[in-house]
Amino acid sequence: MAESWFFLGNFEPNFRPLVVIELAKGTKEETIEWFTKRIVDKKANGGEYSMIFCAQLLVKPLVTENGDENIYLVGASHLRLLLGAETVGLVKECNDNSMRTFTYSSRKTFKYFADDNHNFLTMAECQYIIKHELENLRAKDEKMIPGYPQAKLYPGKSIVRRLLTSGILVQIFPLHDREELKKLRHSWYGRVKVGYQPLDEIRCYFGETIALYFGFLEYFTFALIPMAVIGIPYYVFAWEDYDKYVMFATFNLLWSTVILEVWKRICAIMTYRWGTLLMKRQFEEPRPGFHGVLGINPVTGREEPVYSSIKRQIRIYLVSLPFVCLCLYFSLYVMMIYFDLEQWALDYHEENESNFSSLMLFVPSIIYAVVIEIMNRIYRYAAEFLTSWENHRLESSYQNHLILKVLVFNFLNCFASLFYIAFVLFDMKLLRQSLATLLITSQILNQFAESLLPYWLQKRHKKRIKKRMCSLKADTGLSLVEQVNLEKEMGTYFGTFDDYLELFLQFGYVSLFSCVYPLAAVFAVLNNMTEIYSDALKMCRVYKRPFAEPTANIGVWQLAFETMSVISVVTNCILIGMSPQVNALFPDSKMDLILTVALVEHLLLAIKFIMAFVIPDKPRHIQIKLAKLEFESLEALKQQ
Repeated sequence: MAESWFFLGNFEPNFRPLVVIELAKGTKEETIEWFTKRIVDKKANGGEYSMIFCAQLLVKPLVTENGDENIYLVGASHLRLLLGAETVGLVKECNDNSMRTFTYSSRKTFKYFADDNHNFLTMAECQYIIKHELENLRAKDEKMIPGYPQAKLYPGKSIVRRLLTSGILVQIFPLHDREELKKLRHSWYGRVKVGYQPLDEIRCYFGETIALYFGFLEYFTFALIPMAVIGIPYYVFAWEDYDKYVMFATFNLLWSTVILEVWKRICAIMTYRWGTLLMKRQFEEPRPGFHGVLGINPVTGREEPVYSSIKRQIRIYLVSLPFVCLCLYFSLYVMMIYFDLEQWALDYHEENESNFSSLMLFVPSIIYAVVIEIMNRIYRYAAEFLTSWENHRLESSYQNHLILKVLVFNFLNCFASLFYIAFVLFDMKLLRQSLATLLITSQILNQFAESLLPYWLQKRHKKRIKKRMCSLKADTGLSLVEQVNLEKEMGTYFGTFDDYLELFLQFGYVSLFSCVYPLAAVFAVLNNMTEIYSDALKMCRVYKRPFAEPTANIGVWQLAFETMSVISVVTNCILIGMSPQVNALFPDSKMDLILTVALVEHLLLAIKFIMAFVIPDKPRHIQIKLAKLEFESLEALKQQ
């Protein structure tokens, strides 16, 4: 297969392609020339490194035998990447085993650094640096994208974001390293084993955000094992004796608190080792979809779109909020239809009493579980559209509003029927049946929709690509052109949102009502063990490689899980108060029972918050290291 290469800008004999840029077919030549020139030309900074900043990003067009020239490969010299590491504030390990922000002037003090060691920065870090440089390409005096007068520009506007919103730039994605990916696949899911995941290797290849998700998934799975072990004998020996679930519910309350507090400590240890616990938060730029009237940012002094916060609040409270309420009402309406089906199935069983009628008792729950998953996915698209229409300036604000919308609907959609059965119908047997059906059905559907189906579709597509290109049999035998063409057609991984949402709902099933169905934790453990392998499979073989994103924790999901644990305290206390064993203690006065349950619930919440306060979020040795770095920074400032 014919390949043609040429450099734009400075020549780099050992060019290593790191990032792929795909432009729309038919993009005008003047646009391509202007864009590639802007990538190569880097405005020199004044000061000590003004000459060093002559090191440029490198661009190569990928030209195949059919003459397409809409794909470009981007790389950078080793020197440019080191300077970029300082710009983005990467934290690396020093020779004295401490973690410090990397600076080019003190590069010799960092462990494993050598001028000829091009592996000092991981490939994921190099790709993150290039992504940062591309996203920070800004317009100078241009009023529009050359060749596209409708694509307006203004000083300081991100060029890449304008190209994306204008449809000129199709996608930017990092390339896989086939050899490293093969090693990672072998150690991660290449063989079935019970053990820890190679989180450090995952972090080096995919970045901290994805490594933290898999770390949390692994930790949560191990944390479920005590609940599963205790739940099995409850299921086997005391199935209909709900009085004995009081101890199980009490253990549930303590468990849900402790595991989240311990996770904070484990997260701090991992992110300190990876350097992201020390990384300074960067100033957030306006998100690509943000639009408004051109104005001046009072913080940066740059021109950028300005949108009235009053208009945004009107959209949120007069459109988004009523729409969400309407969706919640519809979810409750579907729930009542489900209960009608349950009553029909029960009446049918009482009339016929056959094996078939016994199976029919589970049909309404299965149908309802499928409908719940469908409604969740449809609502997700609606929530994304509404949140985008609200026109949030920052990506973090957009994500927070989206997560809030999705969590509220998913919580009501998945758990409303269980609350209704438990606290309105008081039917513990139906609650057990519904919980089991919802949990198992949702797990099967998620495994199929998120992993098995995409993997099968990607495998079919890969076979067609290989047949068309007559490539070699081994993955490592793919030429660069074949690899790029294969990867650009892969699905895009949109982040860990859906993965955390699935774990959040699973945590709800286990913590809210597991005292009624102790096997919930058992099924959750079994699901998560397969989830680790299926998620690893889709990351390595189904989706394009995502850009690494440094992060110090799991973000707003920590708060979501903690909120769920608080709700679980209330639900379990009420379930304990409803048990015949507790009711027997208050034969004459139900008001005394209610007051006692409320007192116990408040006491347990107080214990929960005290435990959260007493257990430090960071281990002692991490606190000392952070305090030491802060002290040294203050001393350095005094000397200056």
